[in-house]
Order: sequence, then structure tokens, then C-alpha cells
Amino acid sequence: MTAIETMWRETVPTLLIGAAGAALFWLIGFPVAVLTGPAVAVSVASLLGLRMSLPPLLRDTVFLVLGVQIGSTVTPEVISTALTWPLSLAVLSVSLIFVLLIGKAVLMRGFGYDRMTALLAATPGHLSYVLGLSAEVRADVPKLALVQTMRVLMLTVCVPVLIAFWGVEGTATLADQQTILPLTLLMVFPVALALGLVFKRLGIPAPILLGAMFVSAVGHGADLTPGVMPSWLTLTAFVAMGTLIGTRFHGIERKGLGQAFLAGIVTTVVACLVAAVGAWLAAGLVGLPPAVLLLAFAPGGVEVMAAIAVETGLEPAFVAAHHVFRLIVLSLLLPLIIVRARSA
Repeated sequence: MTAIETMWRETVPTLLIGAAGAALFWLIGFPVAVLTGPAVAVSVASLLGLRMSLPPLLRDTVFLVLGVQIGSTVTPEVISTALTWPLSLAVLSVSLIFVLLIGKAVLMRGFGYDRMTALLAATPGHLSYVLGLSAEVRADVPKLALVQTMRVLMLTVCVPVLIAFWGVEGTATLADQQTILPLTLLMVFPVALALGLVFKRLGIPAPILLGAMFVSAVGHGADLTPGVMPSWLTLTAFVAMGTLIGTRFHGIERKGLGQAFLAGIVTTVVACLVAAVGAWLAAGLVGLPPAVLLLAFAPGGVEVMAAIAVETGLEPAFVAAHHVFRLIVLSLLLPLIIVRARSA
């Protein structure tokens, strides 16, 4: 099958189902419908056996758009707030350890997972890194992949709902309310992509997203790239992001699906409870609403949580920075825990 045939047979139907999910969730008034709707619709389609996929080029394009949008929220107020970030980062680090230990215990005692599979399945994020480690430690990859996928889907759907019930309104402001000029975007995107590729070469988590964030933040801070992303482009990126989340269920084995789903739900709830406690403690230290800290501490992916932060207006730069820090801590912490577990 050629690349063009694949696009027409898989990519186009996937995007159409994602768009339909966004429209349905918008009609019923579901929070962050452009992200949650596609995620649920495409997940259901994948589990029903339909081939759902998006090409890597489209995925990276979405990350570029979202990164530029997040970078445009970096204002002097956000920079001044950053001075208090070390306090919340310290609380985040402690909460990560508790999430790992409690989640691992739940999976081992409640679901019969072996030590290594339980540890990696309980890891809050960093799926590509976790899957890379799984081969070395001989973990049950299908089980941990299912648990991790359930975590991402649940957080994508549930976090916006919790924020809506909390009744918190976003305070993040964009650097300039006028739309960024097309010529400016044509200059920003190549530079952002180039930096993202450098970050990827260095092994930095979410490289394309972070490269775009950095370039956009510097450009807006120096008033070189004033303006915000066109609304139609941002909306399209959100729909594609939600669709991308749903495609993670494609090709998953049906055997043991029910137990893995339950394990994913239980460990996600446990991780969220621990994150909520940490967020409540950190909120008092940094002087931000607890909802912002919950979004920053939620054990979801960098791109997904940052996208929700943009859509809700809850300090996207602050949220993205904390999720990147979480992945860096996990990259350093997991090998140490694995070595200790092996010697136990």
C-alpha cells in the first residue's frame, strides 16, 4: 500500500471520526470538547476494530502549532511567577515517588503483576522511555501499554471535567490579541522545527513541542513575533491532538483487555489522588489556584496537559514546565529503582 493510499484509507477516516467526536462533545457541552471528543470517538473506533492512525508528519505539525501557541502565553507576569517554581517542583518530585510506590503496590497485590511490569505500568508518563526499558527488564509489554494508554485517555477526559466542576477560570493572557502575520509564521515554524530536531538529538522529552515553545516564547518576549495563532489553526491542532490520543488503542490485543482497563483506571485514580494532595500543598507555596497545580501535577503527557492548559487558559507555560521536569526526574529515577529492585 502506497503512502497516499494509506492516507486515504486510514488517516482521513481517522480525522473525520475525530472531528465528529469534537462536534458531538461540543453540542452536549462537554469540557474541552475539541480535545476530549476526538480522544473518546477514535478510542471507541479503534477498540471496535477500525484501523485508526495518523502519520508522524501530521503529529509533529500538531506539536509545532501547540508549541507556538503555548510560547505566546509567556508574559512578564509568567516570568515573575517562575521565581517560585522551585518550590512546586520539589513537591512534584516527592509526589512522583509516592505515585510510583503506591501504584506499583496496587498492581502487584491487587492484579498480580510482576515487580518490573508493575513498576513500569505505574510510571506516570514517559511511555516511550518506559517501553524502551521494558525490553531490558523483561516486563509484560502488552499489560503495561494498556495501563499507560488508559491513563492518558482518562486524564484527557477527566481533567477538563474536574476543572469545570472546580469553577476556576483561566488567568493566562496572550502576548498580543492580534493574529500573527502569515509571513511571521513562515519564519517561526522552520526555526522551531530546527530547534526541536536538535532537542530530539539530545534526547530531551517532547522535543518538537518544546522547540516551538522556546522559539515562540523568545519571539514574543522580544516583540519579534507579536500576535496569536489563528483560531482555526489552533482548533484544528486540538482536534488532531485528541485524535492522536485515540489512535493509541489501535492494534491492542483483546485478551486480558478488561483486567488491564480496570488496572489502568485504579492506578490512574491513585496517581491523581496523590497528585491532588501535592497540588494542594504546592498551591499554598506558589500562590496559584489549586486547579493550575492539579493540571501541572496530573500524571498525563506533556503535550496533552499543555494542550488542556492552553484551552482552559490555566498558565500553559507553568504547566508545561512542570510536566517536562517530571519526565526528566523519571528518566533519572527509574534506572535507580530498577537496579534496587533487581538486587532485592
